[in-house]
Amino acid sequence: MTGRTLAPFTADDYRARMERAARAAADASLAGLLVAPGPDLVWLTGYTPTAITERLTLLVLAAGQDPVLVVPTLEAPDAAHATGASALTLRDWTDGKDPYAATAALLDSGGRFGISDNAWAMHLLGLQTALPGTSYASLTHALPMLRAVKDAAELELLAAAGAAADATFEEIRKVPFGGRRESEVAADLAGLLRRFGHSQVDFTIVASGPNGANPHHEVGDRVIERGDMVVLDFGGLKDGYGSDTSRTVHVGEPTDEERRVHDLVREAQEAGFRAVRPGVACQDVDRAARRVIADAGYGEYFIHRTGHGIGVTTHEPPYMIEGEQQPLVPGMCFSVEPGVYLPGRFGVRIEDIVTVTEGGGRRLNDTTRDMVIVD
Repeated sequence: MTGRTLAPFTADDYRARMERAARAAADASLAGLLVAPGPDLVWLTGYTPTAITERLTLLVLAAGQDPVLVVPTLEAPDAAHATGASALTLRDWTDGKDPYAATAALLDSGGRFGISDNAWAMHLLGLQTALPGTSYASLTHALPMLRAVKDAAELELLAAAGAAADATFEEIRKVPFGGRRESEVAADLAGLLRRFGHSQVDFTIVASGPNGANPHHEVGDRVIERGDMVVLDFGGLKDGYGSDTSRTVHVGEPTDEERRVHDLVREAQEAGFRAVRPGVACQDVDRAARRVIADAGYGEYFIHRTGHGIGVTTHEPPYMIEGEQQPLVPGMCFSVEPGVYLPGRFGVRIEDIVTVTEGGGRRLNDTTRDMVIVD
């Protein structure tokens, strides 16, 4: 993604996003937004520095002002080639000069600013020193819905990423599991994601047997055995947009209890999906899935939220969790991924990416949610 636009977006798309972000900041009583290199900068401008270093790069947005991207002089040529560059002003600074003084000249000296979560502490402290009257709030807290509602082009890219993840699952279910290490199957998953168009693989969880009871198990050298339940959770970025799906397979024939738990999680996942519609609070998706598992007596074994947003990152707002009253809006995309985790025994998780439509929800993953038997 370095220094280039994520097709099919244009300068006008980026201009509209920056204008919308500046208006949202004003509506939230912020003097503006300060955006460091990372997903917010990519989404707003199409630009990623060749290398993210101690040199300050910062996009300054404020309602009624032209966007300004402060960049080191040696990186200015790359920034100028980003598709969104024509929608903003570049202001470069040279080594030996004070980048915080250059940035301070663009800011309200007593304003409160939203700042991207991944801004370096040294840069935030530098700004505070230059402008001691300013204050700051992270974008996740100040504008959690900034990137949450996707347009038609973004939905198309997310659907393509989901289809690539589905193709990966259809291939991985054909490979041998029994007698191989988790790390070997994880390598297969990574290779398949890349074969189907992913430029970045973010995670390939292969959690076999008792390891499946750890939702974020780090792939290891455990040899997968016949009789194991195996949780597969994998995803990354394709054309700049994320995929994330989970399926749980079984090596050989499962026990009645394993089938029962798998069917329970599948039912909970379906309930969470059916709860998706405009105007419903995010927490109601969590409640719908969690109720199914709790009513079956496994509530204490569902130990994480039901879902998270996805877009130019694989985890972002909104979150499907108790207490999140943000209403669902058409264009939002997020996971629905209930699970049951029995310590020392096995785990089950089933996950689809879902987008909110005018009439309900649409899955962006469509592989079978039935129990899959592998060798």
